[in-house]
Amino acid sequence: MVGAVLVVVLVLVLGGCACVVWAERGGPRWVRLVSRATLGAGGLVRRVERDRRRRGLSNGSGDSGD
Repeated sequence: MVGAVLVVVLVLVLGGCACVVWAERGGPRWVRLVSRATLGAGGLVRRVERDRRRRGLSNGSGDSGD
């Protein structure tokens, strides 16, 4: 089940990236909309991660200082 969800997420990410490239080359309107949504989602993820780091909420993958 988890593997299927990861595959779906991967397909969505790759499709979004393809739409960004296609939109830069003047694709149809729906491609530009998907591209805008993809770039917006990426910006949202960056802001959330930046805020988490600012508040000291790490995901546990940082240096523990041991």
